[in-house]
Amino acid sequence: MSHKRIPKRKAAIAAGSVVALGAAAILLPNANASQDGASDDAAAAPRTLKATDASDLASQLAGLLGDAFAGSYYDGGKQQLVVNVVPGDDNNVIVQAKKAGAAVREVDNSMSELESGARTLKAKATIPGTSWAVDPRTNKILVTADSTVTGAKWDRLESTVRSLGSGMATVKKSPGTFKTFASGGDAIFAGGSRCSLGFNVTAGDGSPAFLTAGHCALAGDRWSDSQGGQPIATIDQAVFPGEGDFALVTYDDPATQAPSEVDVGGQTVRITEAAEATVGQEVFRMGSTTGLADGQVLGLNATVNYPEGTVTGLIQTNVCAEPGDSGGSMFTQDGLAIGLTSGGSGDCTAGGETFFQPVTTALEAVGATLGAGGAGDQAGGDEAGAGQEAGGEQAGGGAEEAGGQEAGAGDQPGGEEAGAGSGDEAGAGDGQGAEDGAGLTETH
Repeated sequence: MSHKRIPKRKAAIAAGSVVALGAAAILLPNANASQDGASDDAAAAPRTLKATDASDLASQLAGLLGDAFAGSYYDGGKQQLVVNVVPGDDNNVIVQAKKAGAAVREVDNSMSELESGARTLKAKATIPGTSWAVDPRTNKILVTADSTVTGAKWDRLESTVRSLGSGMATVKKSPGTFKTFASGGDAIFAGGSRCSLGFNVTAGDGSPAFLTAGHCALAGDRWSDSQGGQPIATIDQAVFPGEGDFALVTYDDPATQAPSEVDVGGQTVRITEAAEATVGQEVFRMGSTTGLADGQVLGLNATVNYPEGTVTGLIQTNVCAEPGDSGGSMFTQDGLAIGLTSGGSGDCTAGGETFFQPVTTALEAVGATLGAGGAGDQAGGDEAGAGQEAGGEQAGGGAEEAGGQEAGAGDQPGGEEAGAGSGDEAGAGDGQGAEDGAGLTETH
């Protein structure tokens, strides 16, 4: 019989963590919402929708309403899409949105004004330790500054926000520091650094591959599924920093079985396809450090200024993450791939912000497919992912640090400092070996 092995820490979290148990209770078993709550005699009433269907409707309304469209978000309690509208002199746009099945809210700031404000922030306040994204629930730009933004940097940020005008943006302080996180659902290793497999995919040439964070590629081109083990996969394409944080890694053995699923600790969630995120949507993240966690999408097209450089086009969430979670999978309870863990601040005790690379954007950029078009799917639940068992053991544990900067995971108890950032040295530190790789617990 084949076995899956999970790190002791992951197993402990899966068994006893409030975060993991709470997420698992929601995630398993799946429960799908009704997709059509509107009756024929109440066509203007908001429809009851799943979050992914709400995303599709939002895209349609953005084209339909044109300049009047000012963003949208998903109200999970009511299971409705809320659309922001700047009506002007044309009240017909409100009628159109209501007929389409959305709940309509009139707002002051247009999307073009908000996007212009974001461009001003980029031009005048690109400061390491800051981020911004449009928050459709407040109809403002949410600007976040971590603990390193002080003194003249803070004054510059505040001055830039004030220059946007009243009611355009809000500033939030984060107690942690923005950094990329190393690892995720299933651990992978290169050059003393640990990251994580996000989702198995099929590369453009038909070969089996997987997606992970782009900053992980800075640690090395060859990746193994056990610490110090033989390489099983090679970096094909990677982006970081810049317009995203993603990498395509192809398996060296073209016969590798690469099932489209996420191992959530003793169970797997089948991943059927990639989907766009929606603000307000409930999502789940799997990490080899912190196990299973859940939360909500807070913003789209976020800009994050990491120490290594600026990354654009990310998803902002309140899902917790810790050192050891980069590259890991963010998905929905009904098996849709949403994001790859990039970085953020905080931890799973105090909370914080975590940013994710949209899977849809990554797939388009690298020319890969996921889900029904994925490679090597196999029946049964014994395998947690292709190439993830090395001698029957799944490896975990580790952390990143880049050239003296906290570009990666920071310090983790018993972990390693690894160079996945942009410093002069991107090699292993002098830690004592990864805790998650030191003692493995077997599950059947």
